[in-house]
Amino acid sequence: MIQFSLKCAENHQFDSWFQSAAAFDKLHAAGMVTCTTCGSSRVHKALMAPRVQPSHEPSASPLTAAHHPAERALATLRRHVEENSDYVGLNFAREARDMHDGLIPERAIYGEAKADEARKLIEDGVPVAPLPFTPRRNSN
Repeated sequence: MIQFSLKCAENHQFDSWFQSAAAFDKLHAAGMVTCTTCGSSRVHKALMAPRVQPSHEPSASPLTAAHHPAERALATLRRHVEENSDYVGLNFAREARDMHDGLIPERAIYGEAKADEARKLIEDGVPVAPLPFTPRRNSN
């Protein structure tokens, strides 16, 4: 997994995780990398600084202060996805493919897929994108 800092044409900055640099390139070329703020697909990689873990906990680090808005944005995104999509768990790849093939009605879904399943969906042109969080498993 690799994390990229991204920026859209409207100057919104956000981070997202990808399976690899090649996976980012493929999703980006397909217009599937979109701004978390405005939804624009006119996104490019922003300059990134390497992350270095300090050997001690600084008292008032600017990185720590910046971390809280990012956590809130991620929580807002998670809440939006969970409230507006159906969790299909490990059936994600099958459900996404069946919708793409017109076998079942289209709807917003999220779930989990093995790396090879996700790669095959992308290769076959099924519109999927990785979430920047791990879905909570629904339990009954």
